[in-house]
Amino acid sequence: MSRLSATAFLAATLGTAAPAQTVPDNLVADGIPAIPATLRRQVSPYLEFRTASFQSWHPQRREMLITTRFAETMQLHRVRLPGGAREQLTFLPEPIAGGGYQPKQGRYIVFGQDTGGGEFFQYYRFEPGHPAPVLLTDGTSRNTGARWSDSGTWLIYSSTRRNGKDTDLYLMNPADPKGTDRRVKELSGGGWTASGWSPDEKTVIVQEYVSINESHLHLLDLASGRMTPLTPAGEKGVSWADAEFGRDGRSVYATTDRDSEFHRLVRMDRDSGEVTVLTPDLKWDVASFDLSPDGRTLAFVANEDGASVLHLMDAATGRERPAPRLPVGVISGLAWHENSRDLGFTLSYAQSPADAHSLDVETGELTRWTFSETGGLDATQFRSPEWIRVKSFDGLAVSGFAYRPDPVKFPGRRPVLIYIHGGPESQSLPTFQGRMNYYLDELGFALVVPNVRGSSGYGKTFLTLDNGMKREDSVKDIGAFLDWIAMQPTLDAGRVAVMGGSYGGYMTLASVVHFSDRLRCGVDVVGISSFLTFLKNTQDYRRDLRRVEYGDERDPEMRAFMERTAPLNNVSRMKVPLLVVQGANDPRVPLSEAEQMVKALRANGGTCWYLMARDEGHGFAKKRNADFQFLATIQFLSEFLLR
Repeated sequence: MSRLSATAFLAATLGTAAPAQTVPDNLVADGIPAIPATLRRQVSPYLEFRTASFQSWHPQRREMLITTRFAETMQLHRVRLPGGAREQLTFLPEPIAGGGYQPKQGRYIVFGQDTGGGEFFQYYRFEPGHPAPVLLTDGTSRNTGARWSDSGTWLIYSSTRRNGKDTDLYLMNPADPKGTDRRVKELSGGGWTASGWSPDEKTVIVQEYVSINESHLHLLDLASGRMTPLTPAGEKGVSWADAEFGRDGRSVYATTDRDSEFHRLVRMDRDSGEVTVLTPDLKWDVASFDLSPDGRTLAFVANEDGASVLHLMDAATGRERPAPRLPVGVISGLAWHENSRDLGFTLSYAQSPADAHSLDVETGELTRWTFSETGGLDATQFRSPEWIRVKSFDGLAVSGFAYRPDPVKFPGRRPVLIYIHGGPESQSLPTFQGRMNYYLDELGFALVVPNVRGSSGYGKTFLTLDNGMKREDSVKDIGAFLDWIAMQPTLDAGRVAVMGGSYGGYMTLASVVHFSDRLRCGVDVVGISSFLTFLKNTQDYRRDLRRVEYGDERDPEMRAFMERTAPLNNVSRMKVPLLVVQGANDPRVPLSEAEQMVKALRANGGTCWYLMARDEGHGFAKKRNADFQFLATIQFLSEFLLR
């Protein structure tokens, strides 16, 4: 019996040979068969999920600033009370990267935004009622890491304005940017950012990021520009993060993995350097924390095997206070209201998209402020993850999550989609799966979401196990998950696909090199095809930071290793079809990484579909583009995995 094309197969599945789905103007769909319009109608509910991310409290009123999407892109909205209307404030063609009210008075909002996904972020001042935002930065450089002083007068931020490579520190009063904006510290390297202000607004804590395993803290005197080490000068292999001053101006709170595998919450004396560990018994990373404006309560989130657990601590005594047990999911954006009673954050879990929440720490009441739509689908019926643990080739234990389709609706052995996170130091977490639920609930795929070696959340040693010459050990971990799939009576080891974005895209390509005999196909989204060409062409401000993780290509031995192992140089071993997705303006993984991979695969006689967006960067952020990407992926998997 002849093999149906993807278009014919979908038309037969959907019951009609409908006209094709229109390709958006800014997309290039090269080698991708026409997509039946009926597929979009069938998939439509899964294209309409929304999320809402908590951004900021209004300092004088109990109301929130959030980002959510009602058209093409994420924009700023105001929510005046829990469950209230999401009042859209910005109406811009490009997505908002995040924003916040001016502290104390809340007279205006400062937000960040780039163009076309290029990540050259600019800061803008926006006053509700005045539709035109005011550009605060130069319009061309990359500006990140803005931190408000407590009074709401000053904003300090990092910028590549001087030479496009180094992240110097700049200071401005956003109410008068032209009269006040100035460089306060010239620095060397791309990893510098302001972390916290002293209460008297004379000193700023500056973080120097070297790698995921090493960072340092410094104190910057704003008047003189003099910077002195806060953590020991020359300290190696220790990471410090999220530092902020206590209300006395002498204490500094931070997280660090000094003398530990995990990031612990600590208090440091600014003058003596003495460090007190506040979470000595916690055997997981403290992922984030925030000190209440009155200085009395520390709220922090622990990453316990991927799930977020909220803790409250008396800052004076170090004793924990009762905190609610939230659904197994992920908390982000933790921030106190000026009243030191309401704690805001974003919460996402398998049965709920990301939504803004708050906790009243006096009563323990948890309040959901936004109720994001799920396309008319009942999210409470979505599948929950199962934690899995496997032994890899060298005996190392690696873990992840598995989502299985309904066994009544989809009996027998089911095809499997392995989805690999990026980073590489990211971590797969039990969040809302969004559109991925279509694969589970409509196509009957199982999802396996691994955390290979090099993932965060499992200690600093685990983080280093894929560095440099050990790069392919993480790829071998995928082999251990393939072994696990083969042992599952409800999973079909003969129908397995692999997909990932960014570093996960590299892992997809490398997995196809190593396991073509065990895979049906792969989906590479903004992935690295050669670390040599990646390091040559990535943006200048990123190059040295990435060399720490991937290896320094200027070393002859490292260069030879990169040449030998690059997926680009191993296309002869790639025996299964690939879908490659890329944004033309990607500053992290340049367009050339995708184009050279597509060219090499096709020259070798391989099947390769290619989707490129002219108005996107490191992933598709505009709805029309993301929708078409999802439909094309369904079509690809329907042809090469489902049957």
